[in-house]
Amino acid sequence: MFKKKPFFVVFEGVEGCGKSYQSQKLKKNLEKKGVNLVLTREPGGTRIAESIRRLILIDYFNRGKKENFDKYTDTLLYLAARNEHIKNKIKPALQKKKVVICDRFTDSTLAYQVYGKKVNRNFIDHIHKFILQGIKPNITFILKVSSKSSKLRLKKRRTKNRYDKFSQSFYTKAQRSFLQLARNKKNYFILNSSSNNSDLEKKIFKIVCKYLKIK
Repeated sequence: MFKKKPFFVVFEGVEGCGKSYQSQKLKKNLEKKGVNLVLTREPGGTRIAESIRRLILIDYFNRGKKENFDKYTDTLLYLAARNEHIKNKIKPALQKKKVVICDRFTDSTLAYQVYGKKVNRNFIDHIHKFILQGIKPNITFILKVSSKSSKLRLKKRRTKNRYDKFSQSFYTKAQRSFLQLARNKKNYFILNSSSNNSDLEKKIFKIVCKYLKIK
């Protein structure tokens, strides 16, 4: 029998790594065990945060225009969405001793904005001190994917957004950043998701069950 306790699981990785797919699979498997949980995503997760997400997407779909968001404006929008997300969804769920599964969190900001766009790390860390309120993932899964597998998955997507249209070199650099962020951290699990099959699903479920002490 699962003993209720707050627990925060995050999936990170580049586009086409299978984050959304595996987070949904984990949700279904945990619910079968009677776990009360919340599945959410970033940027987004709440009504206001989703509105901010759409604003970010609009800017990136209009690259031909003379004026686009500066990289710091872009970063601030992500952080604004995160503030709403934490305050109105993540923190309340954890306070109710729910398990929260999130598709992307702070590491994506570091991988894309800091390592990718060279936004000052101290700038982000300073804002995070105010908005995270001490909340951090209990487990982070970094899904490592081959360029071939990610390309095939992105090609199959019916609807694409800004994240699906970066160059392969950007994804390679971002993946390297995720792996660097995970280095020597006990609560980080780097898993190969190139196949994204039932074996990976079972492996993720087994790890989470061990932490939650679910038999």
